[in-house]
Amino acid sequence: MATLPRALHTLSTLSTLSAALLVTIGTSSAHAANLGFLNNTPMSFMNQADYSSLQNAVRDAVEHKADGESTTWTNEGSRNSVRVDSTITPSNTRKEGDKTCRDTEVVINAKGQSMTLRPHFCRVGEGAWKFQKQH
Repeated sequence: MATLPRALHTLSTLSTLSAALLVTIGTSSAHAANLGFLNNTPMSFMNQADYSSLQNAVRDAVEHKADGESTTWTNEGSRNSVRVDSTITPSNTRKEGDKTCRDTEVVINAKGQSMTLRPHFCRVGEGAWKFQKQH
């Protein structure tokens, strides 16, 4: 697999840890710590099939879409009772020698909530796009 799944897997892991933390400490404690907003983030409604499918959609958009050209994704068919959708838009592609980098905006929606991720990818030559950690 390309390294794009690692980026979304990291986000998936954080979401899973957040959910586990909320279950462990209890919802009332989460509200007391002002963390209640985590209960209804779009990622809290996603299952593993949703994550895998979204990873593939982001990978495809980064590889094939022009700057500013959006693509949509939904979790239809993932056997999740909650509808989750996303708009993926690559932008700001720039070249430095044989290295090409581009930004991506991933807007995820579920149950009236929205969240925006902005992963950054680079590749050398025609190699695989790799998620770049921001420092």
